[in-house]
Amino acid sequence: MKEKESHFAQFIEDWLVKSFKIDESYTQLLKMVILVVITIIVAIILWRVGQAFINRFFKSLVERTSTDWDNVLMEKKAFRKMGHLIPAIFITGVLPIVFSDYPGWVPIINTLTSVYIALVVIRVISSVIDATNIHLSRSERYRDKPIASFTQLAKMLIWIVGVVFMISILIDRNPIALFGAMGAISAVLLLIFKDTILGFIASIQLTINDMVRIGDWVSLPKYGADGDVIGIYLTTIKVSNWDKTISTVPTYSFVSDSFKNYRGMEESGGRRIKRSLKIKISSVHFCSEEMLDRFSKIELIEDYIAERRSEIEVYNKERDIDMEGSIINGRRMTNIGVFRIYILNYISKNPYINHNMTRIVRQLDPTEFGIPLEIYCFSALQGWVDYERVQADLFDHVMAAARYFDIEIFENPASSDLQKLISQSRID
Repeated sequence: MKEKESHFAQFIEDWLVKSFKIDESYTQLLKMVILVVITIIVAIILWRVGQAFINRFFKSLVERTSTDWDNVLMEKKAFRKMGHLIPAIFITGVLPIVFSDYPGWVPIINTLTSVYIALVVIRVISSVIDATNIHLSRSERYRDKPIASFTQLAKMLIWIVGVVFMISILIDRNPIALFGAMGAISAVLLLIFKDTILGFIASIQLTINDMVRIGDWVSLPKYGADGDVIGIYLTTIKVSNWDKTISTVPTYSFVSDSFKNYRGMEESGGRRIKRSLKIKISSVHFCSEEMLDRFSKIELIEDYIAERRSEIEVYNKERDIDMEGSIINGRRMTNIGVFRIYILNYISKNPYINHNMTRIVRQLDPTEFGIPLEIYCFSALQGWVDYERVQADLFDHVMAAARYFDIEIFENPASSDLQKLISQSRID
């Protein structure tokens, strides 16, 4: 074979001398140029043909399998990238012939070709890792896991090892010796890859403790992030905020800083409603018989009014309390107390409230703005729009119902209120 190849080179040389009458001092150079051009053309043809063959061959194999992983490998063009090895192998084989008159070039080009082959191998392995990431992220079992963090780390390690091997090829040194030399600069490497190392450790902690998953609603006020997690990577976590912006938060921040994860709320079947109304203190008073008769016509509290009336009457009679002497003698119902029970019963009958979770209507400490009457319950609808609608409908009804219990909701006077007050004082 080598004899045939050398005969081919000699044929070109003789053809140049006879056909173009070229001086022998230039014959070797032109022969090498022609062989280089021919080698490049043949390498391109082999590359095209090899890629087509590899693609068709592996495509037929992929179509016969039921797994999705090999389909992803086709999507990431992992098999096509293997075709880049064919021209490199061909060039390596014909180097002694092409540069037979210039043997000093053979080791140089052979070294560059070896580096190229190593680069192609690294890219193929990276494509396999990317395909593995996509395949696992599509799986129901791993969809919410930070797979991207580990695949990014694997790709980083592959590139580091690959670059070391390429450098060892270029300088003709043992790669193990280069790895040993890297130990001497480990402090510098730790400084350079500090974020990567912290991110990797944080990813492991997040995975082991199940702290964050893709799709979780998280809130990190420090970074202005409030929305769904759309990606967990080696050094960052992407959060799609409700205003459609994207926040990129360091992965380690989910371990070192405080954040709120709403997954528990979503899994519980309810979303908390916690809001209070400020009741004007001067509007709070004991209920008269006329008021109780009026309240007893309200369906949600008619049983409560009857039961409490009977209980209070028995209590006062047993203790011979003079109910006519003063309105504060004995036990009596108040309008705010009846209003509180009305709200609680209204919540209990509301089909959009989760009745298996806590429901409270309570008074908080009075302030200069009145008595806060807090409603604490859980909406059965968790979607943002539905949740706000349920909450708004609830407080719409409560605020409108307050006046029927002679309750006033506190609010600061507006400019129109002040104008009316001034106008009234002038008339008086």
